[in-house]
Amino acid sequence: MKLGLYSITYLGTWYQGGRRPIEVTAIVDEPKGLEVDEHSIVIARYAHGLSKFETRWGTFTDPWTIQPQPRCGFIIAGTDGTIASYDYDDYVTVQTRRKPAPHRIAAPALSAPNQNPVQYFIDRLSKGRALEGPVSIRISRIGQEIVDAAVRSARLKRAVRLV
Repeated sequence: MKLGLYSITYLGTWYQGGRRPIEVTAIVDEPKGLEVDEHSIVIARYAHGLSKFETRWGTFTDPWTIQPQPRCGFIIAGTDGTIASYDYDDYVTVQTRRKPAPHRIAAPALSAPNQNPVQYFIDRLSKGRALEGPVSIRISRIGQEIVDAAVRSARLKRAVRLV
């Protein structure tokens, strides 16, 4: 069984400040005739709370041309506010304790060498610099541990502790 979780677990680990979850629970659909699940929900339990990672391949519309409902993207809820960043939007929507009404903040266009992961990786490699952020080795390792635990959880149909 394969889960489409890799990039979101890396980002989630980065947003969590590199913290490692205690355990992971995954539920996936099991469509007949497909090698890959079309929808998974993974819950990571941390000492301070929960985080949810959801993947879905069977969207109503092609998300590269028309955003489906529910929209594809990320929502981060913290102790002092929330940020919603949906695919292809040129803004993020923010709520804070000071300003609880959702409001948009423009997201600047990315410039080289940060326009995509391959460009970033080649730039770092060519300059002999370490990878940072969600693609760093430390963060990526924890993200991979979450994916591995999710696969075990889906197979065993129960929560599993990270080893």
